[in-house]
Amino acid sequence: MTPRWAHLRAVLFDLDGTLIDSAEDLARAANAMREARDLPPLPLAQYRPHGGSGARGMLGQAFATAPGQAGYEELAHEFLDLYEGLMYDGTRPFAGVEAELTGLQSAGLAWGIVTNKAERFALPLTRALRLDAPAVVGGDTTAHRKPHPAPLLEAARRLGVAPEACLYVGDDERDVIAGRAAGMATAVAAWGYLGAQADHRQWGADAELAAPGDLLKLLGLA
Repeated sequence: MTPRWAHLRAVLFDLDGTLIDSAEDLARAANAMREARDLPPLPLAQYRPHGGSGARGMLGQAFATAPGQAGYEELAHEFLDLYEGLMYDGTRPFAGVEAELTGLQSAGLAWGIVTNKAERFALPLTRALRLDAPAVVGGDTTAHRKPHPAPLLEAARRLGVAPEACLYVGDDERDVIAGRAAGMATAVAAWGYLGAQADHRQWGADAELAAPGDLLKLLGLA
């Protein structure tokens, strides 16, 4: 590895929008709810930037609602039940992810997943996609979700790696905030969902990656 990254012992990844492209299945669940209410489906392009926000992002687009508003919790439960039944249909790792992970393992680096997706979805989905990381920390694994650092610290603990020896890669500003709070270096997955009108160059990450293969180049492994 290059001298700048010689201290690294592990790379942690966000899931949706970083390792996997799940926007299509998330959008399909939201549109199924709209169609059940005699509303026309919305285009995937409208949902896609919000893919990293799960139910909150999809329902915000589909019904202009948000947590704390009347009826939101009922809609969220309906959405999650629908999504659970179709989350394997179109979701796939982004091109280059498998080679990226193989390259890390070949270099002796550990890797893990830290996502705000609940374990109910994250664990079976990562198994189905053969993303069997030694540590998969979901949004309900610890008492806090990102941007709190607790999930990242738990992943580092499970890997037996000091937080300062980890790099966290994600496609949302909360990933950078969480990584910084955990004492980790951070990198933005610029191929991800990023959020509508977000300027990821203002997030203060240590690195920006245009494609999964860029991680190995950044670390001097390719």
